[in-house]
Amino acid sequence: MTKPKIGLLPLYLELYDKGMPGLRNRMEGFYNTIARELECRGLEVSTVPVCRLAGEFRSAIKSIEDSGASCIVTLHLAYSPSLESAQALASTDLPIIVLDTTPAFDFGPGQVPEEIMFNHGIHGVQDMCNLLIRNGKRFGIEAGHWRESDVLDRVTSRARASRVAGRLQNSRIGLIGEPFAGMGDFAVPPETLKDSLGIETVRCNMAKLRLLAPGPSEPCVNKELAEDKGRFLLHNISRESHIRSIRAGIAVRRWMDKEALDGFTVNFLAIDSAFGLPTVPFLEAGKAMSRGQGYAGEGDVLTSALTGALAGTYRETTFTEMFCPDWKNNAIFLSHMGEMNPDIASEKAELKELPFPWTNVKKPVAAVGRFKAGDAVLVNLAPGPDGCFSLIVSAVEMLEATGEDYMSGSIHGWFRPPVPVSNFLEAYSRAGGTHHLVLVYKAQVQDILHFGSIMGWSVINLSTR
Repeated sequence: MTKPKIGLLPLYLELYDKGMPGLRNRMEGFYNTIARELECRGLEVSTVPVCRLAGEFRSAIKSIEDSGASCIVTLHLAYSPSLESAQALASTDLPIIVLDTTPAFDFGPGQVPEEIMFNHGIHGVQDMCNLLIRNGKRFGIEAGHWRESDVLDRVTSRARASRVAGRLQNSRIGLIGEPFAGMGDFAVPPETLKDSLGIETVRCNMAKLRLLAPGPSEPCVNKELAEDKGRFLLHNISRESHIRSIRAGIAVRRWMDKEALDGFTVNFLAIDSAFGLPTVPFLEAGKAMSRGQGYAGEGDVLTSALTGALAGTYRETTFTEMFCPDWKNNAIFLSHMGEMNPDIASEKAELKELPFPWTNVKKPVAAVGRFKAGDAVLVNLAPGPDGCFSLIVSAVEMLEATGEDYMSGSIHGWFRPPVPVSNFLEAYSRAGGTHHLVLVYKAQVQDILHFGSIMGWSVINLSTR
């Protein structure tokens, strides 16, 4: 998992500096303690000076934005008048996470009155949150004692989700060919993707892509051949087929680099002899996901952006589809034609030459294997009516294959949902889930749910049904 970066914004009151300047050292000490605790939880923390006045808030928030942070975590060191901070907080595009905590755990009758000055920030939180709501600024809030509860873990979960949201909202996704004719569930006009989600669709120029493919004997091709021999099992594939797929992959990779793309999607039916690529870039799709970039099949820009947003934080992420129900064993079979993240294979992924009767290009090579066993999360982003979206999330158990696996040599795996398969499939389709989805290992369901909340989507958790 890659490390999210946050900006930790300390809120305070100028009046206290004027009347009781000696309080500041202890206040700043608490701020530094929280910063260290968050860093211990895997966050990179951008710190700023204590803020009291509107100009200080504007300056601090700009500094956080410029640092590349994916969200702002607010920390009230004491009461802070909301009109000093509200405009700057409402104006930033960064998500806001309100950390509602205080230094003291016990504030009962045995507490000394002097401690009030160090533990009364909660009504500053209330003042600020009211203004955020009135200004139309969404925020997440987590309350609890910083040491005697899991509040900092909850803030960290929201921070990871903010990083995913930021990646999605700034995605540039390459589209090779037109989307598969007739597939309507993921079909969203590029203008809607841009206006509603911030996803930019970059169409591929066939002539330019063709020119980016290296010759069969160029050094970059030979280098990748050698790397693949160490990375994958190579059984019964010809050198010629392997080179074709490497050349196609390098062309796509160069195009992605030139266009600063975060992911791509390809309609395999668009890759024919007239298109100009040596073959379908299935192998590159797997390698791209392994690098933390997005991919989805059949021209699905929406799911490619979702895959890339998740893969940027959770590297063991892949595009997939639910293919067949296993009613007998209460499981569902996952697969796709030639695209998987090879890093999630149960054993070293195998390079295999695939039959390809669909167009007149020569056979592609793809990385294939069985998805490894373990806990994972299925994620789907479903378009709804009137330009709205739903994020459908479920914890699942990826299963070991028992007995002889006749599916070996293909991309495949089985998962067990948290409820009976029949109930799961009913709930998934009632929610509008599309047939393209993302499988994520080493992720927490709550992180993904926070991601949907940050985006303002309807969030549906099938783990609890």
